[in-house]
Amino acid sequence: MFENIREDWQTYERDWARQGFWVMLVYRFGRWRYRIENRVLRWPFSFLYKLLKVLSQIMTGIDLPCEVRVGRRFLIEHFGGIIISGDAVFGDDCVVRNGVTVGLRHRGVRGAPVIGDRVDIGAGAKVLGPIRIGNDVAIGANAVVIRDVPDNCIAVGVPARISPRRDPGPETAEPPWGSQSS
Repeated sequence: MFENIREDWQTYERDWARQGFWVMLVYRFGRWRYRIENRVLRWPFSFLYKLLKVLSQIMTGIDLPCEVRVGRRFLIEHFGGIIISGDAVFGDDCVVRNGVTVGLRHRGVRGAPVIGDRVDIGAGAKVLGPIRIGNDVAIGANAVVIRDVPDNCIAVGVPARISPRRDPGPETAEPPWGSQSS
């Protein structure tokens, strides 16, 4: 648990004020308590986790249950309105922004997304159902993703259209505001 918290501390740029870091602390504690095999000994930690989870939801607007499987360096970039199903799985180096929902597509039907490594989910995006999101994927703001997205793709729109990424290399990339030669 403490190794993960140290890495989270680095991921959140050593800033105690980042609400995503608070949520990750509660999440890591919730995962850790499952390692206590004796139910009687685990009960006080479970009670404390449930109390902390409710407080973190009220303070941050982020619902990240400890049943979610989250990879390393999971970054909640902006807080508020983030709902993640307990069945979801995230790979390493994923970024989630405000207003994102990752979860079930239909009420009463199991199956949440499995998200690969280095996935960037834009503000307001919805990733729903038993789908797979590949590695190195960008999901645009407000996109609604309801089908699989292969590696190295971008998903934008409602419902999301999927196209291959065409990222220029860092040497040739021009800033989004254009060149500013004087």
